Order: sequence, then structure tokens, then C-alpha cells
Amino acid sequence: MNIQGHAALVTGGGSGLGEATARELARLGAKVAVLDVNLANAQKVAGEINGVACPCDITDSASLQAAIDAAAAAHGPARILMHIAGIGAARRVVGKDGQAAPLEDFARVVNVNLIGTYNAARLFAAACAKLEPLEDGERGVMVFTASVAAFDGQVGQQAYSASKAGVAGMTLPMARDLAQHGIRVCTIAPGLFATPLMRTLPEPVQASLAASIPFPQRLGKPEEFAALAAHIVSNTHLNGEVIRLDGALRMAPR
Repeated sequence: MNIQGHAALVTGGGSGLGEATARELARLGAKVAVLDVNLANAQKVAGEINGVACPCDITDSASLQAAIDAAAAAHGPARILMHIAGIGAARRVVGKDGQAAPLEDFARVVNVNLIGTYNAARLFAAACAKLEPLEDGERGVMVFTASVAAFDGQVGQQAYSASKAGVAGMTLPMARDLAQHGIRVCTIAPGLFATPLMRTLPEPVQASLAASIPFPQRLGKPEEFAALAAHIVSNTHLNGEVIRLDGALRMAPR
């Protein structure tokens, strides 16, 4: 799909990987809707890329549908979904106090990262399937965000790893499911990236993490994630794939 002129939704587009992706799509000529639970962040990014900001809680179907509808009213129906919104958490199964981890903590991460992804996918796909096909019969494309933790999760990452492994696991069956509608599905599994959250860590910690990456021995740049996301849109034969973007990193147990 040629990105130029098409409407795109970017969840989590107010910061980090989502912001970089929103900016790259706009640079390539897409009409970008920035969906984020933080409306101020979304408005800032949208204002700088001539997009539209839509407040959105991906776990709330009514909120998500309202955001999709608002974006369509501004730009027309979307053919591109970049689903980047998510949360992180770390908690051992049994704490230092000998108590079991609260079940609600695990459920919250899975609800946001996995169920939120499916929620965005189903609502986007239902609207996209009604559009006229483009070249090759394509109607749209979705790019999800997993993590290398889906494959090499560290101590305490049970909830995060499970949620991201779920995203990776549903990529192929969803691509097969939506093939009849001409909608492609791919997932990016990033490693260690220089996001705002990462920058809150002390410099020595960031340097240590960067040193664990074989090559290039630095944190990933959000622009590199965005470039891959954009390439997936433009390369019609990419479908049903989970792509690690990690500099050959394999996470240690801790």
C-alpha cells in the first residue's frame, strides 16, 4: 500500500514509539490520527504533524470506537492501524514477604496489552473490511507491538511476557482470518529502545543495557521502529509475520 493520502490510526501516538511512528507516517503523506489516553500528549503531536488528536482508552470499546469515528470524520475511514499503546510491569510470583503476587496486577497488564490489542484490531477490521479494495485486493494493514520479552522474558516479567506473547501468537491466525477481507497483519517485537520511559533510568543503567546488545551496541532509536512499521505498510507481501527489532539481543534471566 502506498502510504500517501491514506488515513492512519496510531494508538499510543502521544509519546515514544507511537509518536515516532505518527511522525513518520505523516512525513510519508498519511493523514494521521493520534490516539492516546493522554490527550495533552496526543494534541501536541497531532498539532505538529497536522493530524487529529483523539482521546482513547484501548480497553474500553466505547472509547475506542468513539476515537475511530472521530478520526474517520476528520480524515475518512482508516486503512492503516499502528497499535503501539501498552503498559509494562514487573512483579515476582512470590514477593520478598512470601505473599503471592496480586492477581489483579497480572490481569491489568493482560487486559491492556493483549485484550486492548484485540479490541483495536476487531473494531478497525470491521470498518476496514467495508472499504473498496486497492491494488492486489488490499483494503488495509495492521501493525501490532509485541516485545522481545514475548520470547525471552526476564524474572518478574510474567504478566508482560504473557501479554506480548499473546500478541505475537494471534498475529498469524488473525492474518489468515482477515485474508478474505484483504487486511494484512504483522507484529514488531522491539528490544531495548530509547523511549521516554527508558530515559528516566540513570545514565549508567542505560549504558549497561545498551552494552548488552550485540550490534549496534546502543539502544534502538524510535525512528528505527517507525521506519520498519512504515515499510510493513508499503510491502504488501509482508503478512502474518512477527519481526524482532533488537540488534540480535537475547535477554538474560535478569
